[in-house]
Amino acid sequence: MNSIKVPLYKWLSVSTLIVLTDQLTKQLIEHSFQLYERLAIMPFFNLTLAYNEGAAFSFLSDAGGWQRWFFLILTSIISVVLFFWLKKSQYKIESLALSFILGGAIGNFIDRFLFGHVIDFLDVYYKTHHFPAFNVADMAISGGVMLLIVTTFLQQPDKKEH
Repeated sequence: MNSIKVPLYKWLSVSTLIVLTDQLTKQLIEHSFQLYERLAIMPFFNLTLAYNEGAAFSFLSDAGGWQRWFFLILTSIISVVLFFWLKKSQYKIESLALSFILGGAIGNFIDRFLFGHVIDFLDVYYKTHHFPAFNVADMAISGGVMLLIVTTFLQQPDKKEH
């Protein structure tokens, strides 16, 4: 695996681009759609406007409000850990993965902080079965986690001479 060090600011630029893309797309959808309105794009894909007060798959969305603060604190802690991990990372793919996850976490953090919910708008479905709606931040987090898993298998253990 390639271990050439890339400056931290370049990886943070990737995270920033994800945050900006996420926030822009969410605002475009929110200003163009009514809640739960759908626009068919393909036979398996809609644009829609949905609010998620919980975490992934609407986990804890009906918990009464405390979950907002719980997820804000948790996301803050995770983001700090990701930042320092990114700062120490020696691998390009690992750094890219961490940049994606950090950007996605911050994108959803902004929504939760400003609005008390996350704005979702991508709706994938088969017949009448809809996958939970998601957004650019969610895609970045998922893609970053998948890349991170792949890097775990690609990294060579340090070979020590005996």
